[in-house]
Amino acid sequence: MLAATQTARGRPHGPRHPALRWLQRLVFMAVGAALAAVALEIFLVPNHIIDGGVTGISIMLSDWTGWRLGIFLFLLNAPFFLIGYQQIGRTFALSTLFSVVILSGLASLLVPVPGITHDPLLAAVFGGILLGIGVGLILRNGGSSDGLDIVAILISRHVPWSIGQVIMFFNIFILGSAGFVYGWDHAMYSLIAYFIAFKAIDVVVAGFEETKSVWIISDLCDDIGEAMLHRLGRGVTYLHGEGAFSGDNKKVLFSVISRLEEAKLKTIVEDIDPEAFIAIAPIAEVRGGRFKKRSIH
Repeated sequence: MLAATQTARGRPHGPRHPALRWLQRLVFMAVGAALAAVALEIFLVPNHIIDGGVTGISIMLSDWTGWRLGIFLFLLNAPFFLIGYQQIGRTFALSTLFSVVILSGLASLLVPVPGITHDPLLAAVFGGILLGIGVGLILRNGGSSDGLDIVAILISRHVPWSIGQVIMFFNIFILGSAGFVYGWDHAMYSLIAYFIAFKAIDVVVAGFEETKSVWIISDLCDDIGEAMLHRLGRGVTYLHGEGAFSGDNKKVLFSVISRLEEAKLKTIVEDIDPEAFIAIAPIAEVRGGRFKKRSIH
């Protein structure tokens, strides 16, 4: 049996009122949709640069028919709300509906506003950044701005591909079609915008400061734990395990650090026990505890 001892505990925080929590999520999703609308109508669309997914298809249809982009954003996404409601869940579907309604409405209102730049490279860079931040805010708060996300979730349940791989498969064809519609220069600018937006989404969803989990096996775990507590300001958890080969009882230290603290941690461990085993892995999200409360000496 595995036993654990926590060396530092955070002060318990009671959950906020559900209505306030939902209001906060709606506000952030609305801000995200507004940023995405600005990215599309002020930067990308005037320079014939498209995004992936249903948004990219909507941009090309809007340019072809002369109808406003917001109309296609809503009409093409509408069928996926019902699918998402039935197959994924009411909360996700309604959050997606809210985000797309805001995005569609603001995109239509921004049509009279002229584009800020006619340089396609600048448009791809700044449009991609704004679009990524906007979509990231929507995703971080439980919604989606594109029906392709729902399709990818459903398909990934039946094929040996991840959600990201399914989305990438569809987007290869959508972004590639921009070459036939606007020319291959604009298709390449679209790829630049898509890549920048993709990275910006990662930053918003995962956070600006990447976190990592740390596992350390050493005969001097107590000394290493004390040093981490006082020199890094990080709490640690001691786990008691057993070596499969030797059968010896081993103390295992677990902690969570930021990317910027990784080098200092390695220095601490090497100073105390150069033979210690260290395993470090990235973490998608950290909640609770005292992770944000640190005092580095």
